[in-house]
Amino acid sequence: MKVLIVDDEPLARARLRTMLQREADVEIVAEAIDGHSALLACDTHHPDLVMLDIHMPDMSGLEVARQLQQLAAPPLIAFCTAYDEHALAAFDNAALDYLVKPFRSERLAETLRRARQRLGVAQITPAVHVRTQLCARLGGHMRLIPVVDIRYLQAEEKYVVVHHSGGEDLIEESLKSLEEEFGERFLRIHRNCLIARDALKELQRDSDGKAHVWLHGVDKPLDVSRRCLPEVREAMRDWV
Repeated sequence: MKVLIVDDEPLARARLRTMLQREADVEIVAEAIDGHSALLACDTHHPDLVMLDIHMPDMSGLEVARQLQQLAAPPLIAFCTAYDEHALAAFDNAALDYLVKPFRSERLAETLRRARQRLGVAQITPAVHVRTQLCARLGGHMRLIPVVDIRYLQAEEKYVVVHHSGGEDLIEESLKSLEEEFGERFLRIHRNCLIARDALKELQRDSDGKAHVWLHGVDKPLDVSRRCLPEVREAMRDWV
């Protein structure tokens, strides 16, 4: 499936690019920073799906969509915007989907599922590919965190806090998706926490009978839920 990314914000393009690159059957054919370059890219690359921002200089995403609908074989369009008030106008322009930033990988996966269904193509089972770095957002900048430096991951509201050898950073991914991707490296010890298996140092019970683990390089114990305790014990035996 050929995809065109259209967004005037470099950070938004980079985040979407990273998310799409995890899909084995997705080819990012081009990126555009405004409506005029988006139309030119469509004419050149003939994408199957356009991931289209709405608020852009000179020409809005809605106007781009209207022009694309005039083509003999228009691409599918999924709007990606920080504003939800344009949803009705988007679907009036035959939008496949409407994603409100910041959206998670699970939400994007639903959009891609709809696109495959509309295009009549099956999802390709992805080759085993595990990232070596996670991407954190720092204002208008991005920081890459080597996975090998991560000690534990803790969910807090809609973010995950990455605790690593260089400090802490927030990422906009779910703990569940991280567990699915990095299950060989990380171990769930609580509904809101994954730890690096190779960071495991000690398993203890306090005077109230509650279990905790100590990790190398972390100066405080982390709670272990009763549900996760058997797997933690097994992991400790594996490392002996």
